[in-house]
Amino acid sequence: MNGVMQRDLTNTSLDEVRNIEGIAPVIITSEQRDALAVRFRSIPTTHHRRLDAWMVEKAGIQSSDFAWSPITSRRVLGNAALRYVERTPQMTYSEAVYEALADQLDRAARGHARTGSLGQWIANLDHPIVGIVVAEATTWATQMHQIMGRLGPEIAMAAVDAYYDVAGARTTLRGRRDARIEAGSDRIVVRFRSGLPGRTAGSGLRADLAVDALADPQGRVAQRIIGIWPEAGVALALDGTMETLRAGARDLVRSAIVEHRQYSRIAA
Repeated sequence: MNGVMQRDLTNTSLDEVRNIEGIAPVIITSEQRDALAVRFRSIPTTHHRRLDAWMVEKAGIQSSDFAWSPITSRRVLGNAALRYVERTPQMTYSEAVYEALADQLDRAARGHARTGSLGQWIANLDHPIVGIVVAEATTWATQMHQIMGRLGPEIAMAAVDAYYDVAGARTTLRGRRDARIEAGSDRIVVRFRSGLPGRTAGSGLRADLAVDALADPQGRVAQRIIGIWPEAGVALALDGTMETLRAGARDLVRSAIVEHRQYSRIAA
């Protein structure tokens, strides 16, 4: 994980990873966007391609074994719950999770949720399993909020993940972002993950940083991206340099190439 700063989750270490003094802001130009689009358009696809940091970390190999579970649902519900807590600080984490759960069920009931969505999955659960889902999401929200409080007063939940449609390439890039730290023109993206960081975790961070920058209308690159693994007690950080950005873009292009080869073998 070249160029990746690794620290534990002590207050001193968190102060260090959020200190971006001396890191000059970088801007993506329209020429760089066009060059990236040309590379993606050169990779054939018969479907709309979706790429993210998870595919980068898995060397572009798609997995079809995703299924909703208390673990896989906790980020969506926990993050939504924390946005409720930001708006209504007197609300408890569990109360906020139930509000987020109700939102998902309401979308499913109104027919606004697509097939296989979280809302549809929750609507078909037995009550004991719903209790486990709520417990997992509440734990996630609690861990995140506690760590966010130690990252300073400028931190806030991100409204949504970053999405970028590559012009003319039938390709959408998704960048995971859970929170952001903004002070004036300075910006840090914060991402939370379960379990332990693997050896390709740095590549995933680079990809998320690149998509976040591409999704910004002005092409502003965050000066740093911080990945936090609360269960492992580890934080990884990368500076938002042009070198890091280009590496993240290259990894996403490689993932598109691998994905194309995978689909070609299946079709054959």
